[in-house]
Amino acid sequence: MEKLLDRFLRYVAVDTQSNEESESQPSEAKELNLLRMLRDELQALGVEATLDEYGYVMATIPANDGGKSPKVGFIAHVDTAPDASGKDIKPQIIKNYDGSAIELKGVPGLKLDPEAFPELLAHKGETLITTDGTTLLGADDKAGVAEIMDAVQYIVEHPEFKHGEIKIGFTPDEEIGRGVVKFDVERFGADYAYTIDGGEVGELEFENFNAASAVVRIQGCNVHPGYAKGKMLNSILVARELIGLLPVEQRPELTQNYEGFFHVVGFKGSVEETTVTWIIRDHDRALFERKKAVMQECCDFINRKYGEGTANPVIKDQYYNMREMVEPHYHIVEKAVRAMEMAGVKPRIQPIRGGTDGANLSFKGLPCPNIFAGGLNFHGKFEWVPVESMQKASAVILNIIKLYAE
Repeated sequence: MEKLLDRFLRYVAVDTQSNEESESQPSEAKELNLLRMLRDELQALGVEATLDEYGYVMATIPANDGGKSPKVGFIAHVDTAPDASGKDIKPQIIKNYDGSAIELKGVPGLKLDPEAFPELLAHKGETLITTDGTTLLGADDKAGVAEIMDAVQYIVEHPEFKHGEIKIGFTPDEEIGRGVVKFDVERFGADYAYTIDGGEVGELEFENFNAASAVVRIQGCNVHPGYAKGKMLNSILVARELIGLLPVEQRPELTQNYEGFFHVVGFKGSVEETTVTWIIRDHDRALFERKKAVMQECCDFINRKYGEGTANPVIKDQYYNMREMVEPHYHIVEKAVRAMEMAGVKPRIQPIRGGTDGANLSFKGLPCPNIFAGGLNFHGKFEWVPVESMQKASAVILNIIKLYAE
């Protein structure tokens, strides 16, 4: 069997960064490089697998228990976040981690330090995979991809392992909120599914943020600065003012648990025109709707102050809290809890302070909680994942399948 670590390293070597400015599906053609690899690897294992025009890999492992079990699916996304480069990733492998600061050798002086990231200490003695400080790692969600493939390989090579029909799905563009926009749930054919896209070992989530994006174009008026008095409107300064109108205490760095936020993620401008991009998040639907209204009210204030057409917002919903779609099928959460316990993992049910393909899939009629993939500090140069956590995630997948077969 290919080792889980080797598989993961192969996958992170493929640049699959998605592009939120693209209108295509998938948003970047390079995502297809890994998707084709996965289709081919599944087929090489003897598993029926397809890759469609939208970048969805779907595969089926037939039941060997007489077809009495529900059809259960496992899904992970291949793209990495636009927040940091996913090209030329140079992973560092730290064996038998001793609890000290880890030098990220691609950037002199940069360290993954337990003083800043105390969760490192819970993984002393384990094998850690980190970045070299120049890119993200891609454990979100190539750890999940590798864990699913590891479980598939085990099933194929152990025909005595009893299971119902198993569905496998790999998707693009999750990081830009479009991961399953064209995902055909009926064609996928699962009764229930799980995304393997969470963080630390034990995480189990069936509620997530309601999510929207807000892109505001600020129209200024540029004239020669020597003759600007009473004429110039500097769109950069207006954009800064707009940012300041939003509630400071609702920035992500000041929120936790069920608290929502406004997060400014992009700023590009000149005197003449500036574009500012936010993501808006809240678990509570009413508070979510209120946040979108606040964004619009702030833009209205700018327009009253500087003239109509100065602030031009486009606010779009991305996904909703899947809790209402999963709770009627709570047994799927209970099975995941039991599967973790069987793997020696203590389950921690908590809300996702983010999103997952499972949210939109749940609203498409496929109840889909989210299970840990084992990585931490996603979307940046401090991302890391323990090999042991990945092994436990793969074991949990197999245990879920076993429980459904029982």
